[in-house]
Amino acid sequence: MVNIGLTGGIGSGKSTVATALRARGAVVVDADAIVRDLLGPGGGAVRAVVDRFGDEVVGEDGAIDRAALASTVFQNAEARNDLEAIVHPLVAVRTTEIVAAAPEDSIIVHDVPLLVEKHMGRQYHLVMVVHAPAEERARRLVEKRGMSHADAMARMSHQADDDARRAAADVWLDNSGTEEELLAQVEKVWEERIIPFRDNLIAGRIYRPENSSVLVDYDEQWPAQAARIIDRLSAALGDKAPEFEHVGSTAVPGMEGKNAIDIQVGVRDLHEADDPEFVRILTDLGYPRVEEYRLDHPTDDLPDPSLWIKRFHGSSDPGQVVHLHVREIGTAGWQYALLFRDWLRGDPGAAEEYVEVKATVDAQSNSVEEYRRSKAPWFNEVWPRIQAWARKEGWQG
Repeated sequence: MVNIGLTGGIGSGKSTVATALRARGAVVVDADAIVRDLLGPGGGAVRAVVDRFGDEVVGEDGAIDRAALASTVFQNAEARNDLEAIVHPLVAVRTTEIVAAAPEDSIIVHDVPLLVEKHMGRQYHLVMVVHAPAEERARRLVEKRGMSHADAMARMSHQADDDARRAAADVWLDNSGTEEELLAQVEKVWEERIIPFRDNLIAGRIYRPENSSVLVDYDEQWPAQAARIIDRLSAALGDKAPEFEHVGSTAVPGMEGKNAIDIQVGVRDLHEADDPEFVRILTDLGYPRVEEYRLDHPTDDLPDPSLWIKRFHGSSDPGQVVHLHVREIGTAGWQYALLFRDWLRGDPGAAEEYVEVKATVDAQSNSVEEYRRSKAPWFNEVWPRIQAWARKEGWQG
């Protein structure tokens, strides 16, 4: 199954998106709805909340008066933390129950208001963020919820800002226009990304783009994309992989490259990468093993192929091509990937030369494999220059 995190600031239109996804067949886990049940008459959190905040937060029906509770915790960080310590574990339990009851081919959408604030993005295959400008959100809150403008702005100020949300977003839904325009974006993402991603996950296959070798201009979002990928990998693999690095062309600021994020996954011993549990974790995360790629191209001064062995995983997500290069820490291939990246970062002329080489090879190649083979001689040719640069700069991997 695919687990998707859905979030957005208050008044952004997140609930509209959740409703649209539910209508398309998603199983929506609504954190706010779970909290309402927990705080309702006989709810699982009522007793603990009363014990902490007193009888004044209880309504006549025995439910927690959420307005009274909000006024108590809104400006008090300690009280807010205490409330979260009561409620969040119970929400997690109920969420686990809902997910466990869903069919294996389900698309699970976790509607979580504080996803960004609580750094929960690593828990999901994708994070969708619904965005609207602050003034538009305030207007909606005033008109639809009866808040004062000052109250609306105050509530927004206690949430993550746009930069933090954008850094967390795999999918950015712009809700500054009409509802129809928002729903059109949802439909496109559902059909072109979420459904194929789910199908690829179930089949354990990678997404293979038709024009994977096409060069594109540098994208300012590449570092953030790599950071999200590494965060998920680190959380899933734990001490099985102690090192992750963003490598390749997309790790070089300003340089053209293929729209594919290359991540080097460092393991202590390459045999660990062949552990079925290691492979399963990556496959479930959306990164199946690709068996045909097991060797980097040796250089003339280090011709022993055993120094260049790796494992390779692609990505199931059609919206984000990812290459995971699993290498043993300290090997020639591991060092080359880091040094090559840093050389390109430190020598603008080298970066320009590499772009020219890629463009020439791309124009002459009829397949991805031919593209890779055709670049290999250049990597070997520039190795002495890279080593000279490393000595001059005092580079250490």
